[in-house]
Amino acid sequence: MMRLILPFILLATGLWAWSLTTSSLVWSAYDQSLLLSGWLSIALMSLTMMLALRPAWLEWPMGGLDKIYRTHKWAGILAVAFAAAHWLIEMGDDAIEAVFGGISRLDNLHVSGLIDTMRDAAEDVGEFAIYLLFAMLLITLWRKFPYRYWRYLHRAMPALYLLLAFHAVWLAPLDWWRQPVGWLMAALLTGGSLASLLSLSGRVGKHRQVQGTIAAVETPEPNITEVTVDLGLAWQGHRPGQFALVTFNKSEGSHPFTIANADLGDGRTTFLIKALGDFTRNLANKICVGQSVTVEGPYGCFDFNRRNRKAHQIWIAGGIGITPFLAWLDASAAANQTAPEADLHYCTGNASRDPVIGRLQTLCQKFPGIRLHLHDSSKGQSLSVENLSASEPADARAEVWFCGPVGLGQALERGLKVAPLRLAGFHREAFQFR
Repeated sequence: MMRLILPFILLATGLWAWSLTTSSLVWSAYDQSLLLSGWLSIALMSLTMMLALRPAWLEWPMGGLDKIYRTHKWAGILAVAFAAAHWLIEMGDDAIEAVFGGISRLDNLHVSGLIDTMRDAAEDVGEFAIYLLFAMLLITLWRKFPYRYWRYLHRAMPALYLLLAFHAVWLAPLDWWRQPVGWLMAALLTGGSLASLLSLSGRVGKHRQVQGTIAAVETPEPNITEVTVDLGLAWQGHRPGQFALVTFNKSEGSHPFTIANADLGDGRTTFLIKALGDFTRNLANKICVGQSVTVEGPYGCFDFNRRNRKAHQIWIAGGIGITPFLAWLDASAAANQTAPEADLHYCTGNASRDPVIGRLQTLCQKFPGIRLHLHDSSKGQSLSVENLSASEPADARAEVWFCGPVGLGQALERGLKVAPLRLAGFHREAFQFR
């Protein structure tokens, strides 16, 4: 008898308890998920805005401005992902109410007057801003969308952030402002808002900009333009391997180019620019000697002085990625320094027509420890992990410095991690700022 009655009583009691608690538990999970997704979104968005200021003091710990911008990009993507989750959760309140009844505690706040009005306005602003945010992400990820148009849309992001900050301030729980989460939120919103205002006023990187003139323009081959810029005494100098943001045309905006020459203290910088986009294609016909140029920088930590002195050096360059290595060798030759032993692998499309090879061979001859390896794709020669591993002693400890096409760099890095070669480090530039 008890075998039937006891389970029956437990079932009846359980269903009664369910009727009391299910609604509150579901709404509690809903409320906390809504708050967490919104909090993570605005926190990451604030970080994105602050990193957009190009903080030079973060370059050394983060590995250069290119790494800062990569973090900026992914923080922005994650912020939009959490914003999407926040929006989807908020859209689900009607379904929860229809199934379980009850109401969200966030909608049941006893506020009136100005606070109630501002909360209603913040909800409307947030919904409007999030649709714009989704559109911006889709355009950013659509690689075929022209950069010259995208950059103008991207400049509207600070204004969009200020709308979302307004949404976050008024809809955050009031008790948060007395807790550590609220203190951090206040700091992030303040930093993000200040960064937005600086960006909207065009002051980002202003203190590192130098006005100069084009001293020489050459086209060593059809797809490469060599530009020498005279910046005078205003230029504070650069280290080999660094890059600068160069503005030839204000309507086109700035582009990152590696500085290809050593700093001789004369305020001159040389850039080897490959035709990779609409603006850089036929660049020599769009600029001229004597033209004014704005150079911002220098930036970057692709700095040979940071090398691991206990590891064998492997330098790999693909195409125009040879520029930082040319600058390294040029600087060492100018200062009569002794370069360490290194294997320099240069991947080129056609060695017989490559204007860089002559200069590269001349520089390498000055340093007996530098072994130059040419990989000419026109002859079917390609660089692979197997090539690198075969040329090194078994279990050798090596450090790789790479500058070149993204796909090649990723393939080599993945392969070297599982190769017999003991990889002490893999350093590469990340110039995909968009």
